[in-house]
Amino acid sequence: GAQAGFGRPAPLPQTGWERLTELWRRDEQQQYPEETVNIAKSAFTAGVVGWLYGGLPAFVSARKAFIEGSHGEIFQNRADAVQSAHRAGLRSFIRYGWRWSWRVTVFATIFNVVSTGLSAYRDKTTISNFAAAGAFTGALFRMHLGLQGLAGGIVFGTVFGVPAGGLLMAMYGLAGETLQEKRTRERRELYEQKLAEWQSRLSMTEILGQTENNAQGRPEMERARE
Repeated sequence: GAQAGFGRPAPLPQTGWERLTELWRRDEQQQYPEETVNIAKSAFTAGVVGWLYGGLPAFVSARKAFIEGSHGEIFQNRADAVQSAHRAGLRSFIRYGWRWSWRVTVFATIFNVVSTGLSAYRDKTTISNFAAAGAFTGALFRMHLGLQGLAGGIVFGTVFGVPAGGLLMAMYGLAGETLQEKRTRERRELYEQKLAEWQSRLSMTEILGQTENNAQGRPEMERARE
């Protein structure tokens, strides 16, 4: 423990692979990088949006179809009829909401993982990273349909990735720096701080060692004089 705390700080990652693997490692506070946390947050948000997108229209459609098809049925009272219509709509909301939710979640997660990984590997954030991520994700979703589906997925993914990347780049422009630039800056500042602290401890150790040597040398000199 003492050696680990006194050793020279680890150098900043220099290669793309080093920066890429750093995305999935916890820091000294046992926290993941902001980019990795954002991937998890985006996946959750995409799941909610997908569920609402697929579930709400299905709820309305199923409820309407139930009302139109239940004119000949007998209900105990008006409340029973309303509840039956709501149950029919809720079943469709859960069924079709789930279908859309997991698909949108997986698409958004793969897209964000690839785009974030490219930005970390290349050490810069550009629209081409998002276009490539969209093309890869679209191709992955449509590859089971053969060559034609693969080509369609690439086109769809690229068309999705370019405006999405442009929107994120615009947001980064308002913030003044991208997440990759922010992480690089914070990582460099932390390294410089640790390096200064290490050099300070090293200098103090040298001074203490020299003082101890001087203290040990005085009795020997006195005995030599005697």
